[in-house]
Amino acid sequence: MTGLDQIERPAALMDINAIRSILPHRYPFLLIDRILEIEVGKRVVGLKNITINEPYFEGHFPDQPIVPGVIIIEAMIQLGGVALLQMEQYRGKLFLFAGIDEMRFRRPVVPGDQLILTAELLKMRSNLVRSRGQATVNGQMVAEGIFLSTVVDWDHDKKY
Repeated sequence: MTGLDQIERPAALMDINAIRSILPHRYPFLLIDRILEIEVGKRVVGLKNITINEPYFEGHFPDQPIVPGVIIIEAMIQLGGVALLQMEQYRGKLFLFAGIDEMRFRRPVVPGDQLILTAELLKMRSNLVRSRGQATVNGQMVAEGIFLSTVVDWDHDKKY
């Protein structure tokens, strides 16, 4: 047995193919690799592996790569979308980022880190959803905040 065999890997509740069947995002902007826990319409926990191959590291920053905060925010929003878009009333719809409150970044995220993301749906009213997002690395909080999303009908054939 090698050292790699001893690494504890969280079990996937949903793999990347299941995530791709729910979210419309694709490379390079699909930012969730695995779903670890889910309570549809309430809470979801996911994972994002950070590798040096991420396209934004070419410019942020070449000699000291750091994940841009907006990427972490987008990952939390996409994660919330997984919990939301599985609810019967939202299936087949599109969710869009609508706002952010109380966002805080605690430490940089770098290549080799594994982000564990949590999104909790706090309030849903018609087509507006308020959620709390958190991101940790090795059990340490790296980012947290509240974000708003709006849910709209999605014409899959229309080019926006």
